[in-house]
Amino acid sequence: MAEQVLLERQGAVLIISINRPERRNAVTRAVSEGIAAGIDLLELDSQLSVGILTGVGGSFCSGMDLNAFVDGKRPEIAGRGLGGITETPPGKPLIAAVEGYAVAGGCELALACDLIVAAENARFGLPEVTRGLVAGSGGLVRLPQKIPRAIALEYALTGEQFDAPSAHHWGLVNRLSAPGGALEAALALALQISANAPLAVAMSKRIITDSDLWDSSEQWLIQTPLVDSIIASEDAREGSLAFTEKRAPQWRGK
Repeated sequence: MAEQVLLERQGAVLIISINRPERRNAVTRAVSEGIAAGIDLLELDSQLSVGILTGVGGSFCSGMDLNAFVDGKRPEIAGRGLGGITETPPGKPLIAAVEGYAVAGGCELALACDLIVAAENARFGLPEVTRGLVAGSGGLVRLPQKIPRAIALEYALTGEQFDAPSAHHWGLVNRLSAPGGALEAALALALQISANAPLAVAMSKRIITDSDLWDSSEQWLIQTPLVDSIIASEDAREGSLAFTEKRAPQWRGK
């Protein structure tokens, strides 16, 4: 049996591909465990600084495998959620490269990523209400954080799909590509990010993500030690030296 999740390294980028094209990459427990293993590698390997989540065969992910669900098999991982990321996303940046359908749990996986690159003919949606279900893997929380609340509410209550240009218009999708080009465009974005200092990149993500929960009166008290930890790093000194010496920096992640 073919591996349900494939891992491929390209420099400092780890590509995590759901490999169930015959089921439009529907998520089983094995898929969740495979994605989680890729995320663990991304987090623990100091040579990796950015991840890409995508699907094989022209579709990102059609959501939870309903056949397995009917048989009583749930795909979520305790404490980590669907795909091992919806409850606990990684500290390093994760980009969704979306072709075809990112619907139901597939949309929730894309929403759990930090950035989304989508083919122009890709489609998104949370159709759970049409199946007697609720988008409980973060979709109902994250979608109204990323697009206007009323628009998110309409999509969630009707179950209607929306296309990638609409998602780009609302700010959900960062970059559009020609059909078939989402992974290539996501890789170009990932390489642009991974050219920067990995500690600074991860900390920038952390501050942007966590600051939504900070009280305004405590913002600087919380942020200052986080910023100072990066200023004190070897990479901060290397970045300054490289600038003055007019050369490319050699990051060490320290």
